[in-house]
Order: sequence, then structure tokens, then C-alpha cells
Amino acid sequence: MTRMTGRIVMALGALAAVAALAAAPGLRVGEAQAGALRGVWTAQPSQWKTTDGSTAVVVQLSLRRTRPGHDWNSSFPLALTDLKGLTAEQTRGARADVRFDLVRDAGTIACEGSFDNGDGAGHFTFTPNPEYVTEMRKQGYEGIDEEKAFSLAMHDVSRQFIRDLTSLGYARLALDELVNLRIHGASPDFIRELQGLGYAHPSVDELVNLRIHGASAAYIRELKSLGYERIPVDGLVNLRIHGASAEFIRALKELGYEKLDPDGLVNLRIHGASPEFVRDLRALGYERLTTDELVNMRIHGVSPEFIRALRDLGYDRVAVDDLVNMRIHGVTPEFVRRVNGGKGAAVSVNQLVDMRIHGREQ
Repeated sequence: MTRMTGRIVMALGALAAVAALAAAPGLRVGEAQAGALRGVWTAQPSQWKTTDGSTAVVVQLSLRRTRPGHDWNSSFPLALTDLKGLTAEQTRGARADVRFDLVRDAGTIACEGSFDNGDGAGHFTFTPNPEYVTEMRKQGYEGIDEEKAFSLAMHDVSRQFIRDLTSLGYARLALDELVNLRIHGASPDFIRELQGLGYAHPSVDELVNLRIHGASAAYIRELKSLGYERIPVDGLVNLRIHGASAEFIRALKELGYEKLDPDGLVNLRIHGASPEFVRDLRALGYERLTTDELVNMRIHGVSPEFIRALRDLGYDRVAVDDLVNMRIHGVTPEFVRRVNGGKGAAVSVNQLVDMRIHGREQ
């Protein structure tokens, strides 16, 4: 199935259903395990397309726990098949009592409640997997209590996940590092792809940063095809943060800006010196400007509109440095028009700037 993204906010109606269920009899999960880690759940099913074009039921499951001084909630999409004991018919029907389990290596989240025409709600309890806790202790992970086991189960930090990381050179990571990798989707497959692209051993923080900002293996391959080999991780992240996409780089190459360094690409993006901006300037006769000139023009507001207004007043093909100087000192088309009195370019650019510096109009 294609990777599911996005978060669905719990509906007010579903929350109302939770409140009703909390007061209703018959919810035996919590009673059977008094003192167990408990909470409430809501769920909404939807249809998702799979890679083969068919559809599958996906359930947005939201879990919430409250206790004095603490309110925790999480919402995430799951394939219906991951919820053992729940059927599509139950999620669609009118008032269907349900019991289902989300089974993870670290433990099981057992849910009980009901669905009513697509909205589900109820209580859950969590039971740690003793084998998981014992084996983790043998690997040096001490003190995995019920709360930590719940967090590890929620983020699906399985023993296989840890073994895969160890085989890739990431042995004995801290529990919070393991959880962070899972939260951001820095999977063993992702690490293998990076290693295949020459990134032998990025740190955990670097892996997470790459995932947060969408610096994927596909993006790195695109950069490679454009001549950018082995950009450091922080450089990749910086490019992504500022939107220096492969399309942006390709468009600049087509305009003659070959192999700009990553910092130069970022600088253009920060200041909005886009391919469209370059094309507009070329149409006005400004060919082959340097990237520094483009950035300087953007910083000081030398727009195509400003250049066209000056040209209409008789100032054609003003040098870039002069255009920037005019903007710095507030030489506007309105000011030029007042000074020249409608007589064309009677006053030079240098004179116009000097008049603005000294507050004169004649």
C-alpha cells in the first residue's frame, strides 16, 4: 500500500461518543485489568487506493489518555488488516459492538467499544509483551516499564527493527533515538538507500533531519543526475528547507546557470530570484546577470515593473548597480517624473540619486 500521510482531527461527535461510552456499562476491558494502562479510542474508516489500483480500508485510529496533570493523544492511519478482529462491515454498520487488537512486538493495545455508521469509539487497555521486555533487557535496555513499553508499541519499535539497525552499524541506540527514527520514518530501507548513494553512516539526527525535510533518496538521485555529487547532509537539508528542487535547478541550467554551488542555489531561493525573474529581466535586455546581481536586485526591490517604469520615463538599460542605487536612495518613478517635469530623461541617474541624498528636487 502507498505510504499514508496526514492526520485526521478527532470529530466532536466521536468525542461525545467517548463520553457516553465512559459512562455506559459493559466495557469489561478496563474492569478485567484494573490498574492497567488505559485510555479511550476513536476511529474513522476511509478508502485508500493501493499501488495496484484497487482500494483498501484504512482506519484513522486516535488514542487518548488523561490523568492528573497529563493529557496525551495520538492519531495515525492503519490498514484495517492491522486491527485484529475488526471487519469493514462492522465499521460501516449501525451500532456494532466491537473488540479488536493492535498487536505490536512491544505489547498489545486491546480495544473495546462500538461503531455507528462510520464513527467508532471506546476504551483501550495496553498489555506489554513479557518476551519483548526480557529480550530488550538482555540487550542492555533496562527499566522498560509499562509506560515505556506503551511508547515503544505505539511507534512499533520492534526487535526486528533494532536488529536491522544493528546490522547497518546502528547498535545500542538509546530508546528515544529508536522512537525518533520510527516517528520520522527513517527505516532500515531508507538507510540502505543512503548507503548505496555514498552516505555510509549518517548520524541519527542527520537521518531524522533528512526525513523531516523530505531529502529522500529519490531527491538525492535527481541532484546527482544534475551534477551534484555527495552534497553533505546539512547541505541537502538546507536545499530542501529553502525549496531548491530539482525542477528549480534544471530551470536555472536551461537559462545558462550551470553548476551553481548549493549555497548559491539557497541564496537565490531565499531572495526569490526565480527562473521567472531571470526571464523577465532578459526580456528587458538584461542578459547573463551574475547570481550576486540577481540577489542584489531582489534584496533592494529592483523589479521588472520598476525597470519598465524607468524605461517609460526615458531611462533605458540602466546599469544594475545604478538601479540598485536608485532603489536604496528612494529614487522612484514618481520622483523622476516630478524632477523632469515630463521632459524625458533630462536629469542623469547620478544626479537623481544625489538629489535624493540631499533632499532636493531641483
